Amino acid sequence: MSEQKRQFDLAIIGAGPGGYVAAIRAAHSGKSVALIEDKELGGICLNWGCIPTKTLLAGADVLRKVKMAKEFGVNVDHFHVDFPAMLRRKTQVVERIRKSLEGLLLSHKIHILRGFGQFRSKNEIIIKGDETYAIQAEKTIIATGSRPRNLSAFPFDYHKIHDSSSIMELATLPNKMVIVGGGVIGCEFASLFKELGVDVVVLEALPMILSLEGKNVSDAMTSSFKKRGIAVHTNVAVKSIDTHGDGVVVHMGDDLAPISADIALVAVGRQFNNENIGLEKIGVAMHPAGFIDVDDHLQTNVPGIYAIGDITGKMLLAHLASHQGIIAAQNAIGIDSVIHYNAVPSVIFTHPEVGTVGLTLEKAQEKGYDATIGKFPFQALGKSQASMETEGFAQVVVEKRSGQILGAQVVGHEAATLIAEMAVAIQNELTLDCITETIHAHPTVSEAWLEASLIASDTPIHFPPKIRRS
Repeated sequence: MSEQKRQFDLAIIGAGPGGYVAAIRAAHSGKSVALIEDKELGGICLNWGCIPTKTLLAGADVLRKVKMAKEFGVNVDHFHVDFPAMLRRKTQVVERIRKSLEGLLLSHKIHILRGFGQFRSKNEIIIKGDETYAIQAEKTIIATGSRPRNLSAFPFDYHKIHDSSSIMELATLPNKMVIVGGGVIGCEFASLFKELGVDVVVLEALPMILSLEGKNVSDAMTSSFKKRGIAVHTNVAVKSIDTHGDGVVVHMGDDLAPISADIALVAVGRQFNNENIGLEKIGVAMHPAGFIDVDDHLQTNVPGIYAIGDITGKMLLAHLASHQGIIAAQNAIGIDSVIHYNAVPSVIFTHPEVGTVGLTLEKAQEKGYDATIGKFPFQALGKSQASMETEGFAQVVVEKRSGQILGAQVVGHEAATLIAEMAVAIQNELTLDCITETIHAHPTVSEAWLEASLIASDTPIHFPPKIRRS
């Protein structure tokens, strides 16, 4: 092994949405930064997750609008889905953003080191790539992310049994697919493939899909899926998946009839990338579940060693990883910063979209709040009627006495964008008055927050008053 021990103020292992953001933030201070990556810049999010899936979903949404064109008074005589062309566009979008990201990093004078990073000691990292060499770093941020969880009962073969990455490389659309897991990933792919004409079955072991988002969201999405012809089965335990020349057979417990399909997508969680990076050599404390324990400065138990993103075991979201990257980098360069998790938005790019932030009503009540909700349906909103996007609702969760906004959930058109207003409200501990006294432009879908807040205040304008019982 040739030794070329370059010295850096900060090394970052992993160039995903957490790692590269941390590198840029640290570079602002003039620190020398090494960004180590053994695959593609941008990590899972850019290359196999967030961006490629949303590119395909954007195409599916165009298809949905074309199908509705006649209702808008627009006649479209002939159209068809060119799936290979959609895949080519997906690849082009990813490559364009990845190239732009590399240029951005280089503009900040960040040193991009290609290879697998592994601790030899607290301040020394071995990089194994085309050649093997070592660097010295005063401090290090671990941003190694996660990957799809592979279950021994029905392991991925990436031909008939897919994970969320390999499913993106399908050359042709299947006629029928079974999705094991009704969480965010499973529901997004169910929505995508159904719009493209695939027969979709979703199997979920828990009592409801999207269980972390609360009962109202889960019920709304379940109803929407069933109306679109997506079969949703909850409280179902998948025991095994047999593969054969024509497809798969999914076997379930409780004497349920097996389900045949062309392919299966297994989306039952993530596995942390903690192997072979030398954490045991430097004594970094690991949680039994496999993630790295960090404090509210994102520092591990080893001074000068930080961790961000999925590997910290918090909400596995790209935007949270990016924010953690900023916090960790600031602490690494001497700016005392603390992370807060009370206002992390979550968005789900199904149709209809879902956006959530803060506490659900159920979680608020579990925490002891005397909480209630204000819920406004898009069916009663002028802009939604005009654009024929009336499915769904916006709701706020509030503490009754103070009116403080504790959480918000929205299901419907533009939900992923709409949730930002409530994230700002919760982060800044705003009350209902702050929303109701703010003028919301008309006609827009953001008026739903005004209306939901007025309902929560028991002063509805565009909604019938509650029936008062004596």
